[in-house]
Amino acid sequence: MLRYMGDDQVPVYVRLAAESAQRLERAVTTSGRSKRALIESALRAHIADDGLIVGRASLREDTPAILTLDEAADLLRLGADGLLTAAEAGKVPGRKIGEEWRFSREALLAWLKAE
Repeated sequence: MLRYMGDDQVPVYVRLAAESAQRLERAVTTSGRSKRALIESALRAHIADDGLIVGRASLREDTPAILTLDEAADLLRLGADGLLTAAEAGKVPGRKIGEEWRFSREALLAWLKAE
C-alpha cells in the first residue's frame, strides 16, 4: 500500500534497464522538463483507471476548407497530374491563383455527389 506524503505525492522507486534510463535522461535534457513531469505525462497518455491505453482513434479529422492540388488529389484519391488536367479543362471545381491551384473541399464533395 502506498503512503501519501503531505501534498498528495507518493514516492515511487523503480529500477529501469540502462537503455530506458538513458532515454529518460535524454528526454529530460532535450525537453527541459523534470523526470517527474515526463513520467506523469507518460502515465496520463498510456494508463487509464481501467487499464492500458494502447492507441487513440480520431473520429473526426480537421481538414482545411481550402485545399492545395495535392490535398485535393488525396481527398479524391486521384493522382495530382490527373486532377490538374481535369481542373485545367474545367471538369473539376477549382481556381488557379497565380501559378497554383486551390480547391474548396465543400465544392469538391458536392461535385462528387452530383449526378
